Amino acid sequence: MTRTRVTRERDACYRIGRSATGLGLFATKPIERGAFIVEYSGERIPTREAHAREKTARARYMFEINSRWTVDGSVRSNIGRYANHSCRPNAESALKRGKVILRAIKAIEAGEEITYDYGEEYFELFIRPKGCRCAKCASHTRRPRAKKRRA
Repeated sequence: MTRTRVTRERDACYRIGRSATGLGLFATKPIERGAFIVEYSGERIPTREAHAREKTARARYMFEINSRWTVDGSVRSNIGRYANHSCRPNAESALKRGKVILRAIKAIEAGEEITYDYGEEYFELFIRPKGCRCAKCASHTRRPRAKKRRA
């Protein structure tokens, strides 16, 4: 198992690194539009239990598949959890054979952060109260620097 995992990571098109919002997922080589990036993995739990966890704990990695099932992606081995939210994403989540995956919706350059839209419910619960810090929103809220005066 360890050997396969090492091979997959070595061949992966991503790396985990520092982002403006904490840790993020970054492309290590160009990724074509439509290409599979990573699976969003974790324990599959009833959605009712996921909602209960969200209310009592800091359960921010819940990915609701449907009204019945949710993936608890809080395990660190879930590489998909490091893809951050963006209001102008370069990837999207999709269901494929019962699994949640991230795939590119446009070409992603090496070094570019991999982002997707977390959805309206997550945005309202976790992002809006503190303000969105994605690149699109951050560029609208930055103030221009004052010019230094010459003496």
